[in-house]
Amino acid sequence: MTVTKVKQLLTFEQFLELEVDEEGRYELVDGEIVRKLATRQHDNTADFLVRKFDREVENLNLNYRVSGRIMVRTLTPDGREQGRFPDVSVVDKALWDSNLSAYTAFVEPLQLAVEVISTNWEDDYIDKLDEYQRLGIAEYWIVDYLALGSRNYLGNPKVPTIFVYLLDENGVYQCTPYRGNDRIASRTFPELALTAEQVFAA
Repeated sequence: MTVTKVKQLLTFEQFLELEVDEEGRYELVDGEIVRKLATRQHDNTADFLVRKFDREVENLNLNYRVSGRIMVRTLTPDGREQGRFPDVSVVDKALWDSNLSAYTAFVEPLQLAVEVISTNWEDDYIDKLDEYQRLGIAEYWIVDYLALGSRNYLGNPKVPTIFVYLLDENGVYQCTPYRGNDRIASRTFPELALTAEQVFAA
């Protein structure tokens, strides 16, 4: 994924109203517009998870909406508004349906957010982890299919890993790593039959 920064300090509301001609997805980071372009492999991984989650919602009649097009407002430790665009989002359907004329930007916490790691991996492992925890997103997946993160996370040698963070009763994320044929345990989708390797093969 390539990231292009455009110098222009914006509020979250200004960012939502902005019309941008160039293709790609955009985030608001420290008041600046950040353009994100994903590789096809990156998109394949995100699309695979959207399809898997959608199937779980349909099969179990769960009250969720799954999308790759949801913007969420987060806050930095000093209170600065950010506009984050997870690769995959799962939101309560009642929340989604509460204002169908609104654009897909939420200030309420999502049920689940997935970030597929790119070259700017520190954003997902550090900044977004902190912001999603602060917002109260119940479940956060980091899918590091290329093992781009540091050895502190991935071990030595580095191995492709999916990290699943679940909020505990104190609002703090507890992390479980999944590799190879490990079956991923999801609080949002408790019957999900999916291994880390199946995600990496997408």
